[in-house]
Amino acid sequence: MKVVILAGGLGTRISEESYLKPKPMIEIGNYPILVHIMRIYATNGFNDFVVCAGYKQQVIKEYFAHFNMYTNDVQFDFATGDRHLFNAPKFDWKVTVVDTGNNTQTGGRILRASKYLNDEPFLLTYGDAVGDVDINAVIECHKKSGKLATITVYNFGQSKGVVDMKKNGQVNAFREKSDLDGDLINIGFMVIEPAVLGMIENDESILEKHVLQKLAKMGQLNAYVHKGFWQCMDTMNEKKKLEDLYISDNCPWKVWKK
Repeated sequence: MKVVILAGGLGTRISEESYLKPKPMIEIGNYPILVHIMRIYATNGFNDFVVCAGYKQQVIKEYFAHFNMYTNDVQFDFATGDRHLFNAPKFDWKVTVVDTGNNTQTGGRILRASKYLNDEPFLLTYGDAVGDVDINAVIECHKKSGKLATITVYNFGQSKGVVDMKKNGQVNAFREKSDLDGDLINIGFMVIEPAVLGMIENDESILEKHVLQKLAKMGQLNAYVHKGFWQCMDTMNEKKKLEDLYISDNCPWKVWKK
């Protein structure tokens, strides 16, 4: 399965850094958070990525153009102009970076990238959050459900899209949080069947509003409940929290070290 990562938004709530680069390229420790997300998937066996870029998309392309140099020791011979990497590449990834436009909505970005998805089920997530999600468990949950899409949900007390679900995992509704709701939220780490692409109309289509809500009404949206760690990076305070965890001895999403 290919992994589609939404990485094209403006990141206005973390503008202290996003005025220079896309939010997914803001670094946590040694790597952009985008790479942390990719390492989570790669550790679970998925290393073919389609990055839906937009705002400052050239930053993402330039980073991956030099990725092996950034992640290895390198020697520059100024007399000959040669460059030598001392180590074998650390990552056996394939990364397709797609310019999906500056102002395209989340669903529209997926639609623009669909020509690289080979009409097969794909994995989908957001480019600004990490967690110790068992990707293969999500896929197994999706297969058992027989639904067109599966989202991963998490109990997190803040105002994000709320999921109302049955005990068997079927989602009854997907909506904005209200004071009457609990706090099961959609955290990404989704599995999407190719038929869902036909429900995306154009650049203005919002995944969460026009696609997931429609799937819920159709009884075609499943949910996998994640009970481990998850954290988004919307603000500088959240970035600091993730940085502190990353340099600690117990970084919960660093599944590649466990």
